[in-house]
Amino acid sequence: MRVGLTGGIASGKSTVSAILVELGAVLIDGDALAREVVQPGTPGLQRVVETFGPEVLTADGELDRPALGAIVFADEARRKELEAIVHPLVFERIVELEASATPEDLVVHDIPLLAESGRAPTFDAVVVVDVPVETQVDRMLTQRGMTREDAKARVRAQASREQRLAIATHVIDNTGTLEDLRRRVLEVHADLIGSAA
Repeated sequence: MRVGLTGGIASGKSTVSAILVELGAVLIDGDALAREVVQPGTPGLQRVVETFGPEVLTADGELDRPALGAIVFADEARRKELEAIVHPLVFERIVELEASATPEDLVVHDIPLLAESGRAPTFDAVVVVDVPVETQVDRMLTQRGMTREDAKARVRAQASREQRLAIATHVIDNTGTLEDLRRRVLEVHADLIGSAA
């Protein structure tokens, strides 16, 4: 069974995916793959540098994420240029990883921009980790040290909460405790396994 997992920035999606892995799911992490395809020495990093200039590299030749983020989160056209480089490379890796899973596996695709990509209908189920926007902003301020302005810009750069909820077959509310979250993930996992049987 192929499951799309998504949620806005600072919604707790990574925690949910970690719990699903503990429960035996095969995780295909879009964020991790997006980092992998722009490692030093990759064609992806070379194209990013050609497009955005050498100022997006650190002194040791790695991608300077904060520098690139400052460019693309402030300018939608520039963000689309970056996505046009990274997304096809990530998709190639996803196809390879999916091919290695068995038919019995619950394959969870952790895709931050699932609502934006239009790919929700390609999954058997879509799980959305949901929190109010103010909770996202507060978490970015306290956990990531961002300014309120930067945090709000990150939220605005993604699909709205309503757009994410519109594609959900399962919603995981993450406004409670970690124990509340774990309990809800167990319920959703049981439901997914049940519907796959």
